[in-house]
Amino acid sequence: MSMIIRDILKMGENMLTKAGVPDPRVDAEALFCYALHMTKEELFMSWPEVLQDEQCEHYLNVLEVRAGGMPAQYITGETEFMGLPFEVNESVLIPRQDTEILVETALEIIKESGNKKPKILDLCTGSGAIAVAMALRCGGAAVAACDVSEAAVEVAKRNAARNKVKVAFSVGDLFDPYKGRFGNKKFDFILSNPPYIPTDVIPTLQREVKDHEPMLALDGGPTGLDFYRIILAGAPAFLREGGRLILEIGHDQADAVRELARDADFADCEIRRDLAGHDRIAVVY
Repeated sequence: MSMIIRDILKMGENMLTKAGVPDPRVDAEALFCYALHMTKEELFMSWPEVLQDEQCEHYLNVLEVRAGGMPAQYITGETEFMGLPFEVNESVLIPRQDTEILVETALEIIKESGNKKPKILDLCTGSGAIAVAMALRCGGAAVAACDVSEAAVEVAKRNAARNKVKVAFSVGDLFDPYKGRFGNKKFDFILSNPPYIPTDVIPTLQREVKDHEPMLALDGGPTGLDFYRIILAGAPAFLREGGRLILEIGHDQADAVRELARDADFADCEIRRDLAGHDRIAVVY
């Protein structure tokens, strides 16, 4: 069946709407561009044109995968973070706008510190989004990053190469790669978006998340605090004097993270909010 592009896009939007996809129009257009190897600009200029049978069939097949719950980013194999292109697959969490606030907060704090050559560590790096963005936007920084998933680190390495930045990636559990026989490596700033969803909440998440994104990057244990507890307890041994630990947190975890910071003998824990007014970032020092 041959169809005008405008009409098959509307069909795609309706198909995704019926499947309960959150942003059906956005995904219908993004997946069309992916299936037909077009840019957004080319798509809008081509609306009145006719799509041939084989092209229609290919596009509809892609839509069926999305309607089945697979995130559009995993279908296309890429996403955008801080205006930068990133490869993603089911080995890594899809970077989100909330995490951009973590990067923006870190950049602001580093600028205020006057440190021209900060040493930065990104724990639980996943796709490498935080590490790559920091390396690109914070000139002079020496950025290291690690993840327990070897597959995730391979994706992160490709993203660093794609964005032409240097990041020292390691495979390992949290601080393990930075422990030394004669002393730990020290950093001025430690950043992390760790797994923080309580285990029993995961089944209630959108199917795109619970069925496709890596459980390793989601599950924060019974209370969602397992990784914060370990990171906050371990960070002092890896922070230089005056260093900062900057964490993304769940909207209802501020008080618990403050308490964990006190238990770890940090002087203070400042909470910053996201654009919706929810607690989102903990700056610990």
